[in-house]
Amino acid sequence: MGYLTTHVLDSAHGCPGSDIPVTLYRIDGERTLLAERHTNDDGRCDSPILEGSDFVAGVYELVFRVGDYYRGKGLSLPEPAFLDEVVLRFGIADEDEHYHVPLLISPYSYSTYRGS
Repeated sequence: MGYLTTHVLDSAHGCPGSDIPVTLYRIDGERTLLAERHTNDDGRCDSPILEGSDFVAGVYELVFRVGDYYRGKGLSLPEPAFLDEVVLRFGIADEDEHYHVPLLISPYSYSTYRGS
């Protein structure tokens, strides 16, 4: 069976993005909450965000609360912040694969890709 993992790297500070709230939703006509996690000191979640019988093909969203993270680091952000929540919508096509969705962040930019 496949599974979903993520991690966050803070490119503005050159470190893992620790203690960032991460929420996973399935998009299937409506937005259904599936999981809530926080990243650990290494910027990763301690376990897969989605696995087992819940890991099915479909469209999903990962939401990362990066504005709170940067405010917690003492950065003065404008209100509203340019990036407060980063929403990544992606598809899972193969239920036997490992899908890894990393996020690289700064207060004014982000990037992602399908990792390994």
